[in-house]
Amino acid sequence: MSGRHRDLVGGDWADTPGNGPVLEDPATGEEIGPAGITGEERVERALAAAEAAADGWAARPAAERADLLEEIAGALEPVTAEIAALEAAATGVPIRQAAPLGMIVSGSFRLAAGQLRDGWLDGAVTRDDGRAVEVRRLPWGPALCLVPWNAPAPMAAHKVANALAAGCPAILKPSEGAPRGSQRFAEVVAGVLAERDVPGGVFQLVHGDGGTGAQLTGDPRIRAVSFTGGAAGGRSVAAACAAGIKPVQLELGGVNPLVVMPDADLDRAARAAVDLLTTLNGQWCRALGRLIVPETVQDALLDAIGERLAALRAGPPLDEDTDFGPLVHSRHRDLVAAQRDALGGRLVSTTKVPDEGNYLAPALVAGVDPGDATEEIFGPVATVHPYRTLDEAVALANGTAYGLEGYVTGADEDAALAVARRIRAGEVKVNGSSVMSLHLFTPRPAWGSSGLGEEGTAETLRFFTNPRVVGVEDGFALHSREA
Repeated sequence: MSGRHRDLVGGDWADTPGNGPVLEDPATGEEIGPAGITGEERVERALAAAEAAADGWAARPAAERADLLEEIAGALEPVTAEIAALEAAATGVPIRQAAPLGMIVSGSFRLAAGQLRDGWLDGAVTRDDGRAVEVRRLPWGPALCLVPWNAPAPMAAHKVANALAAGCPAILKPSEGAPRGSQRFAEVVAGVLAERDVPGGVFQLVHGDGGTGAQLTGDPRIRAVSFTGGAAGGRSVAAACAAGIKPVQLELGGVNPLVVMPDADLDRAARAAVDLLTTLNGQWCRALGRLIVPETVQDALLDAIGERLAALRAGPPLDEDTDFGPLVHSRHRDLVAAQRDALGGRLVSTTKVPDEGNYLAPALVAGVDPGDATEEIFGPVATVHPYRTLDEAVALANGTAYGLEGYVTGADEDAALAVARRIRAGEVKVNGSSVMSLHLFTPRPAWGSSGLGEEGTAETLRFFTNPRVVGVEDGFALHSREA
């Protein structure tokens, strides 16, 4: 792939004007040129092409769509390492963390194909009179997939694979902050579809910022929108979808708590805290927001965390030995640093980071009033809150408007699970800190300001469809009388 930004509209690739924000090499801070922005006229062409392709793509048998999805998966597998490297370089995420996420890129298409083959879109129930009532899930129509910059290609694959599986033409718009991995992904997907003479409107890629997203989201030809990103963007997307009476799937941010139980092993608790604070350099929606710790062991735990943070190797994202990388852009680094400093309190920040580049040492901030720490900081910064009773710990965990992810660590799993069940979040993990779901086929819901609707292997496929129920009733309303 060339270094330039290109969009794909109606089957045709074209260079996009470089009139977006200036991008940087996170490892050095050097400017690497402006992001591309697809022009309004070309966005209009994309919308028209998606609308024109909708009926034909929806009419394709599910088995044919499954064949195409599996072919796409096979074509993506050899380039997932390349995509991971592009995204690590663009976002600063260490390649050792970005590479495993690559399995999502091809795996999403295999999972979606498998659900089609297993008949997940078709069903039936039987009435008391023995007649069958069919329930078929049909595509909404052209779908818009909006993905953020922190892990764009895996999220793009998840959304696009399920939209196409459902029978919806998909328009993908990655964040202007890190578009290259998604562009390489789109080249592979489009190549397979073109070889099989699939109309160009079935899958398209546009580049742009919030203005581009608004043009797409507000257009009546877009019939469903799946968005992952920040709260402000999510509210704008939700408002536009409400005006158009169209379904919207929102995964937004979180101020995610880690509750350390009184019986927790402090070394394991320290590892969980550091993992959650530094994975993806803290640039992920399920990162640590609040460390909630028994008052009697707070100092000992912070000492253990400080030792682990000091042992991290900060460096270039493409270096296999790097544990912690730079933030995506100097503007973002400065914003996170300002949010950290505004908290006041006592810093636990012992990681040595390079002087050059967009590095910001991970930090815990102790001594902060919980009421002053209720908003997401999309970076390696979290606050520390001591508790005396488990009721107080649960109140601290539930003390924000968000409810995306929660974590509990403790030696007694039953006691930890009891606390986990009281945390208001879509998913709560006991004694775990990975980026993956608890199970491949459990939903990833959100509560409160963390989003709307459910994501998941099955849930995202269902999101892009609406059921139609058909059957023979062979009866009349009770209030009717024959003449």
